[in-house]
Amino acid sequence: MSHASTGAGKSPGTLQGAVLPSWSPWAVAAGSLALAAVVGLAGGLDSRIQWGLIAGVLFIAGTYGITAKVEGRRQARDRIATNLIWAAFLLAVVPLVSLLWTTVQRGVKVLDVYFLTHSMGVVADSEPGGGIYHAVLGSLEQVGLATAIGAPVGILTAIYLVEYGRGGLAKAVTFFVDVMTGIPSIVAGLFILSLMLMLDMRPFGFAGSLALAILMMPVVVRSTEEMLKLVPNELREASLALGVPKWRTILKVVVPTSVGGIITGVMLAIARIAGETAPVLLLVFGNPFINANPFEGAQASLPLYIYQQYAQSAGSTAAYDRAWAASLTLIAFVMILNLAARGIARWKAPR
Repeated sequence: MSHASTGAGKSPGTLQGAVLPSWSPWAVAAGSLALAAVVGLAGGLDSRIQWGLIAGVLFIAGTYGITAKVEGRRQARDRIATNLIWAAFLLAVVPLVSLLWTTVQRGVKVLDVYFLTHSMGVVADSEPGGGIYHAVLGSLEQVGLATAIGAPVGILTAIYLVEYGRGGLAKAVTFFVDVMTGIPSIVAGLFILSLMLMLDMRPFGFAGSLALAILMMPVVVRSTEEMLKLVPNELREASLALGVPKWRTILKVVVPTSVGGIITGVMLAIARIAGETAPVLLLVFGNPFINANPFEGAQASLPLYIYQQYAQSAGSTAAYDRAWAASLTLIAFVMILNLAARGIARWKAPR
């Protein structure tokens, strides 16, 4: 009884052991960097990556040793686990930030209104000038046609699998969707190319759209399927109990309830296919002039434009700058789609 009352009367500070100050991780990090620099200079190491790895090992060892001495081994293990999680996060984020920074830094040199509104029709790849209007137009048409084909087929397939699929056909469709999800993009391009060779057809924009639609469909099927499964069965049962046919229940109850997630999945699938290079390299073939007809003649696209500027530049700085500017445009397009998908998901989220 007396022990309990004494313990209850103590201040929280007396129940805690020794705790490292909040600035201690920064001090250990600074010491690790300094010691890594000394080791790197003494060992003749020129790579900053090697210096960083040495500093990381020293930081982990120093953190564990100091924490174990002051706070105990249990807290030391906890700090090490926390630091490893942060290290994994930084390993994932730093390359992405570096890529974005490099793309922005090198892409803004030539990214202006002229670059966005002119083509490469009268400009050699090694010369300055020119633009990406023809490539942007081609990408928008090819991705738009692929979406017009892949999105409805994917959504209807998902509705069948969730609402009707119970037999062997549904299992077969699920199996092929899983297989298609993992196929390389060049396989889809080769499939359409073989059909073109059989029909004695030349490269044109719609052929690339067909290959992109093949890549898009499994993504749409999977995302739509998951969204439809989230719709409560009570909504379906309530509609059916009122005598509403199943097809009308799906059309008026199930799909409107999950429309936000479905649209988000479609937009993410568009962002996934927008940067595909292999299918358009095989099927679209590229064109320095503006071709607004995707059903006739070779056509340009942004991924193919970037590849051609690097592959056919002969070391030209102007071509490299155009490639970086086109890369920045493509990244901005994909980023806008992702932000729009997030906005639609939040707008259509149930409240």
